[in-house]
Amino acid sequence: MSQLNEKMTNAIRMLSVDAVEKAKSGHPGAPMGMAEMATVLWRKHLSHNPKNPDWANRDRFVLSNGHASMLIYSLLHLTGYDLSIDEIKNFRQLHSKTPGHPENVITKGIETTTGPLGQGVANAVGMALAEKLLANEFNKDNLNIVDHNTYCFLGDGCLMEGISHEVCSLAGTLKLNKLVLFYDDNGISIDGDVIHWFNEDVQKRFEAYHWDVQKVDGHNMQEIDTALAKAKTSDKPSLIICKTIIGKGSPNKAGGHSIHGAALGEAEVAETRKHLNWEHEPFVIPQDIRDDWDCTKDGTIKENAWNEIFANYATSYPSEAKEFTRRMANKLPSEFQANLQKALDSFTQGDVATRKASQNALDAISEY
Repeated sequence: MSQLNEKMTNAIRMLSVDAVEKAKSGHPGAPMGMAEMATVLWRKHLSHNPKNPDWANRDRFVLSNGHASMLIYSLLHLTGYDLSIDEIKNFRQLHSKTPGHPENVITKGIETTTGPLGQGVANAVGMALAEKLLANEFNKDNLNIVDHNTYCFLGDGCLMEGISHEVCSLAGTLKLNKLVLFYDDNGISIDGDVIHWFNEDVQKRFEAYHWDVQKVDGHNMQEIDTALAKAKTSDKPSLIICKTIIGKGSPNKAGGHSIHGAALGEAEVAETRKHLNWEHEPFVIPQDIRDDWDCTKDGTIKENAWNEIFANYATSYPSEAKEFTRRMANKLPSEFQANLQKALDSFTQGDVATRKASQNALDAISEY
């Protein structure tokens, strides 16, 4: 792989700009502003295999600020997932694999559906907790079959929501050290400068949760890389506050709220191409840039190495390997599945409060 470079980040920017412009709808500003963060994480640190998005020990990535969906669609396309350039061109169109927010039931490589702000952060905390619990249950001696990180991008809107307070407090308490959040600190929402309604000290808030917190220039890839390497060695969850410019690359709209939730417009798209020295037609990515972005070879090597570990694990711990495989396939235990319908058929619910009804149903099922 060549050194991370400006052309790689601009590929994200222009795919996002061109897709939103073609759809005449979407949020180009956030993907443009988070391009460096995404490039460093996805091309240098993220352990994943585009040829097998369901590999059990892949790192998890969540885009909590899901309105920036063209960021993850660009990343999936560039790194080698089954997301064609035609799907990028069909952004926000009916039945496409590139809807206005990431949908995990539609697009391979999307870990969880996001949209409601803060919810993706909660999902990421849940994934990090699951990793910790699975590692504690299944890892044996030096055979660590569960050993991956969870990364999450979020914005101001996510931090305003109450759910982010609750889950991040829990993550700090549980010391979910394989969780890394990237805060896209651009100070802009669709309504304007957030300082007028959101001016808390985010760093102090997360330090109070017992997180490691670092601040970097969100457009300096060396700073991001250094911060990320440090976060991966911490014994606490980490927040990397990335100061960014929304819509970076747009000469007339960068830094303002007009680029948050609307296409740039034909004239500004042309100016952006000039400003970024991007001489290619819409949706065209030169082969050398594609080669720099491609993650299929690295991903296959990483998965094959894990497969060797798992094969040794299965030889030494066959029952645990069988149970782990079942869970990763999202299948119920055969004995439970056989009795579940019996439990449901025999269960009756009286006129009780919803909370009590849930308890009654769980009690009935748990008997089997």
